[in-house]
Amino acid sequence: MTVNRVVPNLKSKSLEEAKAFYMHVLGLQVVMDHGWIVTLADPERPGVQLSIMTHDATAPVVPVASIEVDDVTASYQAARAAGAEIVHELTEEPWGVCRFFVRDPDGHVINILGHR
Repeated sequence: MTVNRVVPNLKSKSLEEAKAFYMHVLGLQVVMDHGWIVTLADPERPGVQLSIMTHDATAPVVPVASIEVDDVTASYQAARAAGAEIVHELTEEPWGVCRFFVRDPDGHVINILGHR
C-alpha cells in the first residue's frame, strides 16, 4: 500500500479563531469546511495541509493525524492482523471517504482513510 498524504489534526475550542490564526500567521487557505473540521492548505503547495477540529462527527475521539492511503481496506486488515486497537471501525463516511481509527504503540489515535 502507498501513503498519499499525511495531515496533522489539531483539536480546537474555536474553529473560527484557529482558522484565522493559521490563515494570518502562515498564509494557509481553507480547502474544506464541514463545520466540525476545517482543513487549510498552502495555496502554492496544496498537499501541505493542516486540519483543525472541535470533535469528530462519527468517531469517539479527535485523531492526531489523518493518513490517506491508496488501499484503506488493506491497511485495515494489516492493523487487525498486527493486533492493533481499532478505535473506530472501517466505515464509509457520508462525505466520501472510507476510514478507520487505530491506536499506535504510543497511544496516538490515527485516522487512516481512502477516497472512494
